[in-house]
Formats: sequence, structure tokens, C-alpha cells
Amino acid sequence: MTRDAMRWTNGFIAVDWGTTNRRAYRLDGEGRLQDEMEDACGILAVRPGEFAAAVEQIRARMRPLPLLLGGMIGSNRGWVEAPYAPCPADLGSLVQRLQWVEPDRAAIVPGVARDTAEAADVMRGEEIQIVGAAASGLMPADALVCHPGTHNKWVRVQAGAITRFRTVMTGELFNLLKGHSMLADFMREEVEPNAAFRRGVAQGLAHDDLTAELFSIRARVLLGHAPAADAAPYASGLLIGTDLRVGLRMAEGDEAIIVMGRPELTTLYAAALECAGRTARQVDGERAFIAGAITIAKELP
Repeated sequence: MTRDAMRWTNGFIAVDWGTTNRRAYRLDGEGRLQDEMEDACGILAVRPGEFAAAVEQIRARMRPLPLLLGGMIGSNRGWVEAPYAPCPADLGSLVQRLQWVEPDRAAIVPGVARDTAEAADVMRGEEIQIVGAAASGLMPADALVCHPGTHNKWVRVQAGAITRFRTVMTGELFNLLKGHSMLADFMREEVEPNAAFRRGVAQGLAHDDLTAELFSIRARVLLGHAPAADAAPYASGLLIGTDLRVGLRMAEGDEAIIVMGRPELTTLYAAALECAGRTARQVDGERAFIAGAITIAKELP
């Protein structure tokens, strides 16, 4: 393929490459979605030294176009480590710090760090969604964003720039409880924002006894005070309510909270925020990622 044919204005592939999964979107020169793929080839499924081949698999499936990659592909376990952009991080700083693995053909978005001893924190992948959502009008340029996932992010955005953020390990803790704790036998139900979930949220919001209350979930089931079916939604609500206690300290006045990510998670957080008396606006994370990739690509030659 000639150099001219590889120009970003002729279209490109945006890849959200996480720890366990990767999602790729082929976009034309106008930013229209032409094709997409998703598989379980996260970074942990690729052995060191084999990332270039894994990238070529994407091109073989979707066309030999330039690639813009985000997420854990830029970590120290990924293809090439992309150093973090410091806060405040906006579109310009992300573009300036792109890690070019293949000149003109493949670039990794750097991620963002809050680099202080008192508030050290990092993100990879969420920055593309947040900058893209602000630039495309999916959310205001000044907002508090709640980005649920394995590690939930609370992100303060000002004039479209990420100025500070805090990570809460809510999703990972829930998965550990569900798979490896003494509660595992009781946590087989799918989590919905039902009455048990809302009771858990209220408990997490009002009290600071998370580790003790987690044990009480099992005790209530064993003693007949609660059905086993309530264990998973209550535990989820309890963890999310505790999560909200951390994140809402960053809220200003009665502003609406932007909840961004996968719909099955944003629905739970929006319900929890309603329990807390807050207004939530849900933004689809996939749509925001595509918007962010397009916004970055427009800055490239």
C-alpha cells in the first residue's frame, strides 16, 4: 500500500484494546462507521513479541488502514508502553504525546496520570471517551464524569480537559466477592436495580461499615432474614453506594453527573445516583470512544 493510501483522511481503524477484550471500528474519511469487530484477544491473550502480528490480524480483517489504539495496549504489558499525559490533559496534550509505533500507520493514545504522592492515579482508555464526548457535544465541556467498569473513574472535566480524577476498585471487588469469597454461593443472580440493590445503595451511602456489612449479607441469608437471591444485588448496591460517597465529594452544587460506559453498568450507577438524590445523564461509552478517536484523528496529517 502506498503512503498516500495510508493517510488518515482516507479512513482509519480505532481500537479499544483492553486487558481481556479488544474492539475495533473501521471509520471512513468522514468519520462514518463502516465495520466493527470484537473478540477476546485482550493484551493478556497476546504473548510478548506477538503484538505486531495481532495488529496485522485486525488489518487483515478490516482493511490495511492506519490504526489509532487506546487502552491497555499502551501499558507496560502491551505492544509499546505509552507514557501518561499529566493532568490537566486535553485533546492537544493527548495528540502531542501519541506513541507512534509505526510511523504514519499506528499510534497509541497515552492515557492520563494524576501524579502526586497524595493523589496518585492513572487511566488508560477512558480519556479517549471523555475528550471525545466533550468535543462532540455528548456531554458538557465542564462536568463531573462517573465512568463505571472494573475500576470506576470519577473525573472532573473543565473546558474539555481532564483536570483530576479518582479511581475506585468497585467492579473488581464485586467480581472477587462473586467468584472467590464466602459469599460466592449466594451471588449467582444477575444484578438489576431492584429493591435489594437500592437498599444496598442506601446502606453504602449512609454508613462507613462496608467490610462488616458484607459479612452480614451471608448472616442474613443463613438466619432467614433475607433470600439468597438478594445477595448479589444488595452487595452490588452496597459497593456502588460506597463508591458514590467517594465520587460525590468532587461534585459541585447540584450538577447532573455524566455516567459514561457500557449501558448495563451506567444503568446501575444512574439508579444509585437517583437514590442519592442526584440527576444522572447516561452516555454510551462505545459512542464516546468513536467520537474521541475521530477527534484525535482529525488532528493528524
